[in-house]
Amino acid sequence: MNWKRLEVFLEFLIFGIIVGVAEDLIAVEVVADVPITWQVIGIIVLIAIPFALLGEVLVDRIDFVEIFKRLFQKK
Repeated sequence: MNWKRLEVFLEFLIFGIIVGVAEDLIAVEVVADVPITWQVIGIIVLIAIPFALLGEVLVDRIDFVEIFKRLFQKK
């Protein structure tokens, strides 16, 4: 893996973690009746990391444009 590709991978991974944490914090605030503490934030970060990693690996490996072209191409 070259450095540029690794850099892009890490940028999207970090962005995915940040967005995952933000949306999970919103969900906890809206749904649960618990205060947002550092412990809750830590648990949310630990939950968000695998999902961000999985999402980045899937997005990086699968060419969705090519799949949609094949599905919707007239035969």
